[in-house]
Amino acid sequence: METLVLGSGTSHGVPMIGCDCAVCRSSDPKNHRFRPSILVRHAGKAILVDTTPELRMQCLAFDVRQVDAVLFTHTHADHVFGLDDLRRFNDMMDSEIPVYGDADTLDDIRRIYPYIFKQTQAGGGKPRLTLHAVEPEFEMFGLHIRSFYVQHGKLPVLAYRFDAPAQNSSAAYSCAYVTDVSFIPPDSMARLANLDVLILDAVRFEPHATHFGLYQALDIITLLKPRQAYLTHLSHAFDHEIVNAQLPPNVALAYDGLSITG
Repeated sequence: METLVLGSGTSHGVPMIGCDCAVCRSSDPKNHRFRPSILVRHAGKAILVDTTPELRMQCLAFDVRQVDAVLFTHTHADHVFGLDDLRRFNDMMDSEIPVYGDADTLDDIRRIYPYIFKQTQAGGGKPRLTLHAVEPEFEMFGLHIRSFYVQHGKLPVLAYRFDAPAQNSSAAYSCAYVTDVSFIPPDSMARLANLDVLILDAVRFEPHATHFGLYQALDIITLLKPRQAYLTHLSHAFDHEIVNAQLPPNVALAYDGLSITG
């Protein structure tokens, strides 16, 4: 299984509009952050988590040519406003794309993108999608996937855990994606036990009303003890090289284009 970080930035992205700070003006490509998203590849298939406003640019930057399914965490703008770009994958793959989310997410998609679900003239150029209510546990492309809620301020949003079975000489492997979170309920903490990789929200150093601050995220990592953790949804508060050097050995800042395999 490969997890490709398509975007590691916060809702503003980095560089941020109108900002002259050292990180926003940095020439280090790891300080250039698209809005947050990942692509999970397994058994020749690709699962996209969220469709950011930069989806087209992410796919061009990292040569993404295949999307077989989409999982949504929630429908804030930085997670859903690139959905129309899926139509290019419809064209390349000559197939519909199944999209998964909870009931509120699917309702929002119908409301935000009504033209997708209306009969229009031929050649109108719109995504061909099928909407599906996500289950708490399901199988997809040889992966066991679990969806469960964390709190983004007062808003419940979905987190995902991907478990790949042992094959030939490779051991079983697990990766979880928990973005936009300020509190993880106990039952969801239990679903994050015994991970190989945890990708976790940390928007800035200090606490935030709707996101973990760095030290809150590190406390969660200490409790869960994943083999490796990566921090995402990063603002311009974090200079990649400086902060990365200060983190514990099993923790690192994610960056756009990071490929995690197991």
